[in-house]
Amino acid sequence: MKAISSKIAYGISTKSLLKCADNSGAKILEVIGVKGYKGKRRTKPKAGVGSMIICRVYSGNEKVRHQIFKAVVVRQKKEYRRANGIRIQFEDNAAVIVDEKGEPKGSQIKGPVAKEAVERFPTIGKLATIIV
Repeated sequence: MKAISSKIAYGISTKSLLKCADNSGAKILEVIGVKGYKGKRRTKPKAGVGSMIICRVYSGNEKVRHQIFKAVVVRQKKEYRRANGIRIQFEDNAAVIVDEKGEPKGSQIKGPVAKEAVERFPTIGKLATIIV
């Protein structure tokens, strides 16, 4: 994974429910773990925009329900600061289901996508309609 230019305030922890922003059949995702998270002993893993997470499909299509996937966080409610001083905050927490290489499983992404997620995963940016 590539480094991000902004300092992300991690606003998503395990057991958080995220909206699925793609058309893969999932509606709501539950965070199980965070890929590459290194913390102190007994701390819960946290994620922010651009983080790859391991999640379970909480609700959605019968084919994908209760399955485990990897996903990338594209929006978060918790405010974070960019290098130029602007503070960014979205209306909801959302993620896009990806495969092992980091390519999206669905064919389109609904809603805005953070610039930090596109920096780290360029294939998500190709499908996104709005990049903030």
